[in-house]
Amino acid sequence: MYQVYVNQAGYYPGEKKMAVICQPAEHFAVEDMQGNICYYGKWEVFGLDELSQDTVYQGDFSDFQVPGRYVIRCDQGVSASFEIGTHVYDKLMYDVMRAFYFLRCGCALEEKHAGVYTHDACHTGMAAEWENHDVKKRILGGWHDAGDYGRYVTPGAVAVAQLLYAFMFFPDVFVNLELNIPETGNHLPDILNECKWELDWLLQMQREDGAVYHKLTTARHAPFVMSEEDKEQLYLLPITTIAAADFAAVCALASRVYRAYDVAYANTLLFAAQKTYRWLEENPYFISAQNPRGCGTGGYGERDDLSNRYWAAAEMFATTGEQTFFDQVVRLRKLPFPRLALGWGEVAGMGQMALLTSKFPVGKGMLEMIRSEIIQEAERLQKVADGCGYRAAMTEYDYVWGSNMPLMHHGMTMIVADWLENGDRFRACMLEQLHVLMGVNAMGISYVTGNGEYAYNNPHLRPAYADGIDACMPGMVSGGPNRHPGDAVAREYIKPGTPPMKSYIDHYGSYSMNEITIYWNSPVVFVLAAIMHQA
Repeated sequence: MYQVYVNQAGYYPGEKKMAVICQPAEHFAVEDMQGNICYYGKWEVFGLDELSQDTVYQGDFSDFQVPGRYVIRCDQGVSASFEIGTHVYDKLMYDVMRAFYFLRCGCALEEKHAGVYTHDACHTGMAAEWENHDVKKRILGGWHDAGDYGRYVTPGAVAVAQLLYAFMFFPDVFVNLELNIPETGNHLPDILNECKWELDWLLQMQREDGAVYHKLTTARHAPFVMSEEDKEQLYLLPITTIAAADFAAVCALASRVYRAYDVAYANTLLFAAQKTYRWLEENPYFISAQNPRGCGTGGYGERDDLSNRYWAAAEMFATTGEQTFFDQVVRLRKLPFPRLALGWGEVAGMGQMALLTSKFPVGKGMLEMIRSEIIQEAERLQKVADGCGYRAAMTEYDYVWGSNMPLMHHGMTMIVADWLENGDRFRACMLEQLHVLMGVNAMGISYVTGNGEYAYNNPHLRPAYADGIDACMPGMVSGGPNRHPGDAVAREYIKPGTPPMKSYIDHYGSYSMNEITIYWNSPVVFVLAAIMHQA
């Protein structure tokens, strides 16, 4: 482990660059890979960082802008190597996007696309309705949601939506980004090809009456075997209003995005969204997600469906401009739910993005209200980062299962705030959230597999364990530190009283700290797109 913490992916030449060390130190040097000293700097005392309990010293080397590969060295230690240049995030973006391909279900991954990470087609059998086993359907495709082989509507909708908004806000980053997936070279940018794999599966999860099944899983999580070895019976788990609302929202959003490329597909998506929205109106009461007796796969339950219905209404209005959807937005805004959350459990923040980007008039009063909420939140987050020696905009309560999700969501909020102000007031702080993810943290670890000299490598991810390959497939984002160890492995290794930022272990058995999910990758894509767009 390195003693000096840096963003192990690297830095753009003109951006802020800061290293961290956690022991008394005065000076540091930036050295090239031949050992030549290229820049001298001075460590500045930050003091005690509460959430790591480290005494932090910060080293600012923003003035050094010469492209190349370097380390930071001082008497107390050395950093991992990192790059300064204009393409430092190209590989990271490629990998975090390619991770979705590695999680594809229902198809074989061939060597020409997957390299050494091949496997045969999986989960191609008939699925039975849980409530009536006589009803069977063959539903193929989609992404494995996380470390297990389940496929879930609500997190899938959130992940797709965040990728689509990344494309909408920053299309220049993606139009020429080829991912070496089977569809590369067709009429769609590859980010839309990958999203379509999940959208096509989501469309199959809609019932004839417009209701939407909550998930497609086996009765229990599979053991740590390859996906094609998971032969247990597949089940369609009962309908919920949260699945329906998120389905309607993402299909409406996708219909706007795909219309420029495939009108027929856009119409299919919009028709599906309208059908499910009608079902939602006919079923105004919350239908929750609860595992029925005998099922032990991911629940993805929520306390209500208010933010989900809000997101659906906002996307339907942004797509159609129909007044009835806007009336629902206005009605729902009067009810109590978090306004800016970006998923998966609360999703109103994506409803705000729909309204902000709508080509149909929303009204100055509502736009100003949304604008004020987002900018005030960005200002709050910046103050939180100011109080952290590592510059993480994270409170103690953010260090939960999947803490790298709020870390990246905070970056997304700052991006949208800058977009609203047509400025860059929050850009430096937003960049620092990526720096935290990539190594400027109390563990000194990169939380993205295959990216950085000291990147984690043992996720709670069945194929990563079962494939027998030492190096994990690249681009998988770890859940990260969790102040409440929630599994036996974590409780064994993490002692009581461990500071939140250090409550982490790189172990495949720790699902509460080291699992991966599609909706932890998607906000990283959004943040990287903003950084690469503005560079």
